[in-house]
Formats: sequence, C-alpha cells, structure tokens
Amino acid sequence: MNKKVDLTNAAWAKSELSNGSDNCLEVAFVDGVVALRDSVDVGDPAAQVLIVSRKDYELFTASVRAGQADLLP
Repeated sequence: MNKKVDLTNAAWAKSELSNGSDNCLEVAFVDGVVALRDSVDVGDPAAQVLIVSRKDYELFTASVRAGQADLLP
C-alpha cells in the first residue's frame, strides 16, 4: 500500500503475551489503515513501518486465529 500516513500521534500497542519484551510486533490503527513495526525500532526515526489496509489486517489476523499454517510462501 502506497499511502503516506502521519504516525506522529499513533497509539502503538503490542500483545500482552509479549511480557514487556522489546522483541515484538507493534500495531497502530491510524488514518483508516494499520501500521506495523518491530518493537526494537521504537524511537528510531529511520525505522521501517509496514502500512496495510484494515481489511488486509483483519483477513491476516483471522487466518492466524483460525490456525492457517501456510500464510507464508
């Protein structure tokens, strides 16, 4: 998705299962899309952030919850 998103005020969250570690995927719902980042990159202005549509995020997470084993090629 090629959409410029202002992440300045994004409210990032990670799973409670992470036990506070900095080795997790963080997610933010902002401007109608979903932003994903690695928690080790917090505070790094050059960090990469993946932007996906809400629909794509919902489909992916539903597949994970359903136990789909072949999500990656």
